[in-house]
Amino acid sequence: MVEFKAFEEMAPEDYDAVGFKSGLEVHQQLFTRRKLFCRCPARCYSRDYDAQILRHMRPTLSELGEYDGTALMEFKTKKEILYRVHRDTICTYEMDDTPPFMIDEPSLDIAIEIALLLRLNLVSELHISRKQYLDGSLPTGFQRTTILGVDGWIPYKNKRIGIAQLGLEEDSCREVSDIGHERVFLTDRLGVPLVEPVTNPDMKTPQEAAEVCEIIRRLLRATGKVRTGHGATREDVNVSVRGGSRSEIKGVSSIRHIPLLLYNEAMRQWSLLRIRESLEKRGVTPQTFSTRDYDVTRLVAATQYYPVRQALDNGQTVRCVVLERFAGILSEKTQTDTTFAKEVSDRVRVVACLTTLPNIAHSDAASETLSAEQWKTIRHRTKAGPDDALVLVWGNEEDAQTACNEVTIRAKEATEGVPRETRQALRDGTTGFERILPGPERMYPDTDLPPVAVSPDRVEKARARLPEPPWEREVRYGSLNLPPDVVRVLVVSPRYRLFDRLTGELGIDPVFAGVAVVRVWKALLREGLPVGGLSDEEVFAVFKAYRDGRFAKEGLAEVLRETARRKNAATAGAGIDEVLDVLGYTPADEDTVRVLAGESIRQTDIQALYNPGSVHRYLMGHLMEQLRGRTDGSVVAAVLEEELRKHKEPVHG
Repeated sequence: MVEFKAFEEMAPEDYDAVGFKSGLEVHQQLFTRRKLFCRCPARCYSRDYDAQILRHMRPTLSELGEYDGTALMEFKTKKEILYRVHRDTICTYEMDDTPPFMIDEPSLDIAIEIALLLRLNLVSELHISRKQYLDGSLPTGFQRTTILGVDGWIPYKNKRIGIAQLGLEEDSCREVSDIGHERVFLTDRLGVPLVEPVTNPDMKTPQEAAEVCEIIRRLLRATGKVRTGHGATREDVNVSVRGGSRSEIKGVSSIRHIPLLLYNEAMRQWSLLRIRESLEKRGVTPQTFSTRDYDVTRLVAATQYYPVRQALDNGQTVRCVVLERFAGILSEKTQTDTTFAKEVSDRVRVVACLTTLPNIAHSDAASETLSAEQWKTIRHRTKAGPDDALVLVWGNEEDAQTACNEVTIRAKEATEGVPRETRQALRDGTTGFERILPGPERMYPDTDLPPVAVSPDRVEKARARLPEPPWEREVRYGSLNLPPDVVRVLVVSPRYRLFDRLTGELGIDPVFAGVAVVRVWKALLREGLPVGGLSDEEVFAVFKAYRDGRFAKEGLAEVLRETARRKNAATAGAGIDEVLDVLGYTPADEDTVRVLAGESIRQTDIQALYNPGSVHRYLMGHLMEQLRGRTDGSVVAAVLEEELRKHKEPVHG
């Protein structure tokens, strides 16, 4: 039997032995002025709001007259959904009180460009669909979405990763809290256009999944037309092992978290398959599975176990579920430091809305909860045998009964193997139950919007705007001996076009240009300077002045700094001539440098300095304060060395 090693010890052959495979769904917001199906602005996130709207979600029949299982599960939670809305970013469309506008054209153009970069076969006509969501993340209960292209690929090492499709859709709300039967959302990102590239399950290790996700992220960033920052990109990661089922880990916020999450989810599935084998050996199958539940409130009335004691003091009910022949199963390990009991607890937390943890107690961990005598009494009154497991739940009468039902459902699923689920990415690298995996029943055509033609002319215009793919750009920049950190940024930055112009049209040294547009730029941003507001033409003019010898490279940062300041001030619009004049950057010839060097030597007590090296460093610092931006530092160093040789006594004495 294959056993899971520690995360750090797992090798590709170990993942191959368990039949690991993974796919990605990358959600990337587009940088547009407006939302996808209304004319509200697509702004940055804010926790401010002007009003709250209360809604209850109810499932609807699909076109085939069927209910989606996820919708039915969410309906059982009986949630009250509160939406916090801001008048500047929300209109009646988002609340489904107004028909949608036609799809935002700039969003569609950006999506076409991304589809071409992913080598997808584009559709000739977009058909808008509604994707049902009853978790409250969309006030309408559905998301408008469309598929733009299918069957593409991206390169990865020595193989291709298939891109199944690219969707264009509207973003959902941000969750603020989910406590008990109340869920609160912010609507600040609702309706923002996003694309969703979906890969085939071609990744065979967790590390491969993370690396492929990074390639997709860089490709999207390379367009210069997507949003960046917290929440602008989110990954859903699909995973399964041999004999298991597809699980979808939702909303992974950082690529670096992917490997550990996938490792734990793969371990979980493999462990659940081993649990099914153990139950089969005991004669427990989906057909023979048996359970029953009881009200045991009076039997635990004297308990000092705090969670149950608190429930009793609040007048709540305690119920017990008897899982026949399940003894020991609840303590079976499923993920790192996690047991099967958490599978049960998660279901109780999500569906029965018993969110205060711990929300269950079980006989496999008897010594940690009730007294031995109390467990013995419960086992006797419920006619449970020594091979049976007992699970206690508590809450108001309705929630406690719902919890019993969910314990039963999850236990029966254990006899079947791995349930198809959507999982939460938890901070410790494990996953938790979110909802059952949606089926095709939740998709249906949107009758409010007509199809949108994707004309060949529109596609060709998008093709003409395509950036160089990042993997090709990386190879090209690597041949220029650029520092690795500079290459990493230029590969995904829209400033790569500026870099190419500087090195091509102006003949600027690639290393100097790369360091300037990456490291110097970053340093200026950290100072709080608005260099991001400078156009490529304005920066190009600065470098042209440098190329023409109007200032030295040591003055580049100061010239950019002053250009940004003046653009942001009342003197906005000042050209490079005025900037250089303000800075006093008139070129200094060699004779000027020689005069200043001689003066510095005469005015300095050279004898007091430690050694000749200290003399040179001290005087260079003094001279560069006067000459920075006016002449090259190498010229200053050479002239100073020559002048120092004329003063042999100070240097050798």
